Amino acid sequence: MLTTRLTNATFLTMDPARPVARDLAVWHGRIAGLDEEAVSLPAAEVVDLQGATVLPGFVDAHVHLAWAGLKAATPSVAPCRRVADVLAVVADAVARQPAPGGWVDVAGYDQRTLGRHLTAAELDTVCRGRQVFLMHDSGHACVVSGAVLDRLPAGVPHQDGFLAEGAMSIARSLRPPYTQAELADAVERAGRACLGEGITACAEAGIGGGLLGHSPVELGAYQLLRDQGRLPLRVQLMAAADTLRPLADPSTDGFPRALDLGMRTGFGDDWLSLGALKVFTDGGMMARTAALTSPYLGTDGAGQLQDTPERLTDTIVAGHLGGWQLAVHAIGDRAADVALDAIEEAQARRPRPDARHRIEHAGLIRPDQLPRFAELDVSAVVQPVFLRSFGDDYAAIMGEERAPWLYRGRGFLDGGVRLVGSSDRPVTDGSPLRAVQFMVERASSSGRIIGPDEGITVEQALHAYTAAGAHACHWDDSAGTLAPGKRADLVVLGDDPRRVDPSRIGSIEVVATIVDGRLTPPS
Repeated sequence: MLTTRLTNATFLTMDPARPVARDLAVWHGRIAGLDEEAVSLPAAEVVDLQGATVLPGFVDAHVHLAWAGLKAATPSVAPCRRVADVLAVVADAVARQPAPGGWVDVAGYDQRTLGRHLTAAELDTVCRGRQVFLMHDSGHACVVSGAVLDRLPAGVPHQDGFLAEGAMSIARSLRPPYTQAELADAVERAGRACLGEGITACAEAGIGGGLLGHSPVELGAYQLLRDQGRLPLRVQLMAAADTLRPLADPSTDGFPRALDLGMRTGFGDDWLSLGALKVFTDGGMMARTAALTSPYLGTDGAGQLQDTPERLTDTIVAGHLGGWQLAVHAIGDRAADVALDAIEEAQARRPRPDARHRIEHAGLIRPDQLPRFAELDVSAVVQPVFLRSFGDDYAAIMGEERAPWLYRGRGFLDGGVRLVGSSDRPVTDGSPLRAVQFMVERASSSGRIIGPDEGITVEQALHAYTAAGAHACHWDDSAGTLAPGKRADLVVLGDDPRRVDPSRIGSIEVVATIVDGRLTPPS
């Protein structure tokens, strides 16, 4: 007997062999059949979906669950438009920290709303000697108080308390690590928000180190949730590249660095697994640290690489030789050149045809770079909603020639490149439906059209958040389409994204999210 039969719905399967169905059968968390296969067997429960539209559960291929959950519970200066208002929020957060030498986290910092960066001297007027860490919304920079500056090693660069990239990581490392219980609570909080937006699986983009590691034993927090039955959705964990250790004698297995016990991409199960190796090559556009081949418009700055091209290449090649899938953060076109060159070298040294290497963000990609993605079979894991949220600013700093190259859609697909949708939550809005809307319209929140030739169809955008996301995470044998034998992970929508005006896609109601055949109404 079937566990459940879902009926009276339009199932958009994302499977070209059978694009649409009306009934779907579930047996112990797996899809047992569609249409005639579903109705031919008795079911313990029949659920009438009353004409809803059902898709495979959305896959968000690049998120930061721990950061998102912690940010949601951290005092934020995001609404502030004046320095005085920012300082008032900081003062209130400091007042809640009783320890004289304690650490105070504040979220939501973005200098663009203030017109300039805050300074350590300004923080010191309200911080009462506390170590204040004001996190930039990009995750690539911060402003700290004098008490933090006093603890920095000599030579760490900063501008009146503003630190970016590696310097930010050094400042952040001074903070005591979060406990596994704190991280577990944060991940659960963010995971439930994902469920409410129809996301049933995601890839956590870097744990244990790098810019955004929260603890050297961060993986344990996810295991704790798994053990306690509190993991809301399926999670694949990317290990930060600096968690790899050099091997004393790499000759035996032919790879120079490894994670402890030799674990690599693929370890784990359907709920919690180890995914790609996360390698940072540059910064972000919000902080003006994404590495470009030409300066940001009206400035002399062209961003920065995280290290020398030679050392970045060495890390990427070592990961490939060690059997890892690579997820290389490269936002600017100069960083993408470094990433593509390194992946090409890695594949030349040890060919791995189905490595499924990815470039995360691919924020500014020149036309001449598109063929290289295709030749190397590298997926572009983009965040379309960045342009919905920040498109006016990004287009302005890129200028008329480069603005159409931002977070491409059509260019990748026409060039034979797999286009994968993701959010980078909590940098901005994590809703897949709002991202799908942008991919079709290419309109920022102000209505500005950015790179109209890069717009794609609704079906292609949905594919980026289902089948393409599953493929990028090596889940294509069990997720991404609705077909017999695959996991019963689905999202139930109040309308059909293909049938409404594109301007309405982002506001379609997520009626329910189904994971392992279990229905979860939005909270």
